[in-house]
Amino acid sequence: MSQHGVGPRAVSRSVAFLLTAGVLAVPALAGCGSEDPAGKPLAGQDIQPAPRDRITDGGTLRWAVDSVPDTLNTFQSDADATTTRVAQAVLPSMFRMNADGRPEANPAYLESAKVVETEPKQVVLYKLDQQAVWSDGREIGAADFAAQWRALAGKDTAYWTARNAGYDRIQKIERGDNALEVRVTFSRPYADWRSLFSPLYPKDVMGTPDSFNDGARKKLKVTAGPFLVKKLSRKDEQITLTRNPRWWGRPAKLSEIVLRTVPREKRAGELAAGTIDLAEIAPSEARRITVAARPRGSSSPVMGPEADRKPRKAAAKHARQQPALRGFEVRKSLEPAFTQLALNGAEGPLADERVRRAVARALDRKELAKAVLKPLGLPAVPVGSHLALSGQAAYADNSGALGGQDTKEAQALLADAGWVRGGPIKEQKKKGEKAAGAEGEKAGRSSEDESRNDDGEYIVGADDKDQQDGKAHRENDPAHLAQDGKQYKQPHQGGAPGAYAPMGTAAPAGREAAPLAKNGKPLTLRFVLPSGPGSQTLRTVADRISRMLERVGIGTEISKVSDESYFKDHIASGQYDLALYSWPASAFPATDARPVYAKPVPAADGSLNVEQNYTRVGTDQVDQLFDQAVATLDEGESRSLIRKADSRIWAAAGSIPLFQRPQLIAARKNLVNTGAFGLGTPIYEDMGFLKKGAKPASGPSGAASPSGA
Repeated sequence: MSQHGVGPRAVSRSVAFLLTAGVLAVPALAGCGSEDPAGKPLAGQDIQPAPRDRITDGGTLRWAVDSVPDTLNTFQSDADATTTRVAQAVLPSMFRMNADGRPEANPAYLESAKVVETEPKQVVLYKLDQQAVWSDGREIGAADFAAQWRALAGKDTAYWTARNAGYDRIQKIERGDNALEVRVTFSRPYADWRSLFSPLYPKDVMGTPDSFNDGARKKLKVTAGPFLVKKLSRKDEQITLTRNPRWWGRPAKLSEIVLRTVPREKRAGELAAGTIDLAEIAPSEARRITVAARPRGSSSPVMGPEADRKPRKAAAKHARQQPALRGFEVRKSLEPAFTQLALNGAEGPLADERVRRAVARALDRKELAKAVLKPLGLPAVPVGSHLALSGQAAYADNSGALGGQDTKEAQALLADAGWVRGGPIKEQKKKGEKAAGAEGEKAGRSSEDESRNDDGEYIVGADDKDQQDGKAHRENDPAHLAQDGKQYKQPHQGGAPGAYAPMGTAAPAGREAAPLAKNGKPLTLRFVLPSGPGSQTLRTVADRISRMLERVGIGTEISKVSDESYFKDHIASGQYDLALYSWPASAFPATDARPVYAKPVPAADGSLNVEQNYTRVGTDQVDQLFDQAVATLDEGESRSLIRKADSRIWAAAGSIPLFQRPQLIAARKNLVNTGAFGLGTPIYEDMGFLKKGAKPASGPSGAASPSGA
């Protein structure tokens, strides 16, 4: 799902599953009463706010990123999180996300934007700021809007675009009464029109297939933001942004922003060395910084269980770095992304909806959220929607359509599906002991796994390489996703299954302790996880899930596979039963979420086209509700339809949202208006360093350090 108009697009699903009226109990949808079910974000922004008059004019912000992107065109399949970050700083966006994750008109570019006609066609009129110009001096206008529409409409296959959702509904674009007005006429009603033209590229980029495909991959000659791209060096692995001299808005406080590739495991050392000022970090690094800020004489950061595992030389190195880390603080929030348990409904035991529902009812989602978020001092609240996060307009907790943790209900569902305790188990021929393919590696539970807290997860977005060419992008801690929906990903490791006797052995005494069986086969699910570094969060979560499933008689066989093959060879190809990965949240779920949850469609060659619906579970009802929501211009009605769709997604039990991902940012203490942005879009022109002796708006950030260090 996307923020800022960049997110999952284009999809279909698999395994059609129609829900009967008896199965689906949709709770009364909020919105009928006075209380807004969307609520507020669970965690606000933590950016050390400060008024501009307290910020130094000038200075360079050195910002650690995961990679120098392969392209600067966010609409291409290999765009990543850094592509988005650059676009936000140097290109126009008609709408951006506020702190609640809701779209608002960007005043730097728009005087107004609204629907001015609905019959016979929907017409949106954009009134541009009269000072808005590209860096070459040309006014931003209808020609740029039209060029982007033609490039992204999907009619000209010469454009190598990753998505066209929304743009394919436009009928024409023309100048209004003057050069500052742009009229966009839609062929079909489009509720999510605010998702379009954010970012907006100049006609120089969008005007021809060659310029679109290749011209913006390594440089952007023409931009229109507070910054412009000065240099992209893959040799030095950094991108330098500098002030745009033609910027008409509030002048950028920083002279330069340097986005430099720094591996996650090296960021604490780079912070201590003074070579970076801002970096997303893992919980282990957050604890180091928290400890460094304590008064002298407090406990050492290398004391305790973690120190016992750390080689003496590494521990001594960390100790030497601690004094330098006192100049930093940890700013924390929750990402616009959630981690889910995916259940593959295409085949095997999980093709039975009763078994999927039993898995869901066995889970204590509150316990899982608590295990990940409470040690960081973040709200440990399970996510209640597949389609939005708390604070976003479409959010409502619809998990009641499936129900909460209930061991007896889970066992009853399994019994109804024919799985019984202590039944005869035929010896199964083993396939190389690799449950999830040739690269699978069985993982056992260990006390060491339980105590570690390194991080990393996969986040999936429509424009990611994960979707387009199967290459998973890394993002080492549960705190990143940048919001534009695409990029942000990262591997994690597998957890550990419960211990079971080899197949074919006699069931142990005590029927209740025996595994479930049916037709001579035990109920054992393949739990596939990536095995890259920094993946302990997923390992811990998977381990807890396995124990919860054991309590109702479901066995798990966890396989750790290489990061490179995780999505391509396992998730996308359906070679798994259970998996953990994350989705970005979207301010435009009617557009962005449909590909993730729609019913699979048979392809011409007879295969099933699932696109982004990796669980392969979909229903006609959900598809219809999405179609109605995206074509309804009444915002209240559209939100109601989205919430109904979410209830039905919950009931189908193809995926179980668990928790919002934590966002931990190490920032130099005098760096203001940046850090953990939560659901909001960064405002680059306001970032900077405090003047000597100046204080931030309300003193030091109150959410600066995670607890539990």
